[in-house]
Amino acid sequence: MLKRHWLIAIGTIILVSVFAAFEFRGQEKPQYFAAKAERGDIREVVEATGTINAVITVQVGSQDSGTISHLFVDFNSRVKKGQVVAQIDPALFEGAVLQAKGDLANAKANVASARANLEKAKAAEIQTKADYERTVGLAKEAVMSQQQLDLAKANYDSAVAAVSAADAQVTQALAQVQQKEAALTVAQTNLDYTTIHAPIDGTVIARNVDVGQTVAASLQAPTLFTIAQDLTKMQVYASTDESDVGMIKTGQVVTFKVDAFPRDTFTGRVSQIRMNATTVQNVVTYNTVIDFDNPDLKLFPGMTAYITIPVASTSNVLSVPNGALRYKPDLKAEEIRALYQKYGLDDKANAEVASDSPGSGAAGKQYRAHAPGQEGGGSAAGPARTPRLDIAVLWKLHADNTLEPVRIRTGITDHTVTEVAEILKGQVKEGDELVTGSMTASKTSGPGMGAARR
Repeated sequence: MLKRHWLIAIGTIILVSVFAAFEFRGQEKPQYFAAKAERGDIREVVEATGTINAVITVQVGSQDSGTISHLFVDFNSRVKKGQVVAQIDPALFEGAVLQAKGDLANAKANVASARANLEKAKAAEIQTKADYERTVGLAKEAVMSQQQLDLAKANYDSAVAAVSAADAQVTQALAQVQQKEAALTVAQTNLDYTTIHAPIDGTVIARNVDVGQTVAASLQAPTLFTIAQDLTKMQVYASTDESDVGMIKTGQVVTFKVDAFPRDTFTGRVSQIRMNATTVQNVVTYNTVIDFDNPDLKLFPGMTAYITIPVASTSNVLSVPNGALRYKPDLKAEEIRALYQKYGLDDKANAEVASDSPGSGAAGKQYRAHAPGQEGGGSAAGPARTPRLDIAVLWKLHADNTLEPVRIRTGITDHTVTEVAEILKGQVKEGDELVTGSMTASKTSGPGMGAARR
């Protein structure tokens, strides 16, 4: 009996505990996380990364193959145009020049010999011509026979042909002279190319060879040095997303930072947006070229730059945190629709919002409401804008922990806060609490809150 009483008591306690837990759970109210609407300045920017490069960079190579015998410059050396920077062992090329000179001298000697033969052939022609003419006269007087006349005529014709052959030999010898002169020129040029000169004034930023190293230029000219022309004027090649290219204009002032000087901000100007697209894993980017001055030579080629390109700005405008634009209460669609009707947001657009799941729909989206590149819109002095119809719903938190929806048109954003370009329904003023997330005992909602249970 005692055991039975204990079991009954324990069962009663369990039932009471479960009932109390459900009662307590049913009376739980959500805990909201809120941020205030504030007034201030907003700058919308395009952020990108890029690489610092010299405006003109020349790779110095070699047309000759051979062994590097001397290096006259090193890394960071300042060079002038025409300065000797390296020497390839010229021994083989000097031998080729000497051989070409010998061949040229031999060709010229052949020309002299051919001309002498020509003169000899001409003299023989004159002699045979005279003999032929005398034989013709004597044959008419019957002193010489017809056979002797024919022999004289054949000797004369042979002498004439010999003159033509000798003249052709002279022409051939002269052509060989020209050929040997060209070979000598090629050999001399190859010899001259063993001395490497700087093509521009600049700074050596890379040296790729050492003394004693053999370079082979048979298939591709090897790069010996890389020379940057002027490191006081440099460029940044920034990879900008295709969605941001339309907001970037030539001449815009740009700021950027580098890891080497994290406390310094450098300034440049957009000089070109190159139309050559680069696609990596279906992501399309374009190179934006930014010119900047580097008078102190603080920045080096190859550094990574983190670029900020301002595309729009407003002054003294009402702004709301982006989390408030993405938030949607964890309520049933009927409850949300009832709140819309209570505060006058019961039109068709908001009925569609009410039927969406939490965090989606017009209330959960954030847009830009400005034309790319325009500024102002939040101050009396700024130029007028023609914003797109970018609508969002904010949830204002009252002191009694109740919510009020407010429909607005959004302006520009700096990816942290967004401008309130126009209040369409309801009222939001500086200092109002706007819900960015919520939490109950069962789950949480809102950006970054997850869906944890406890």
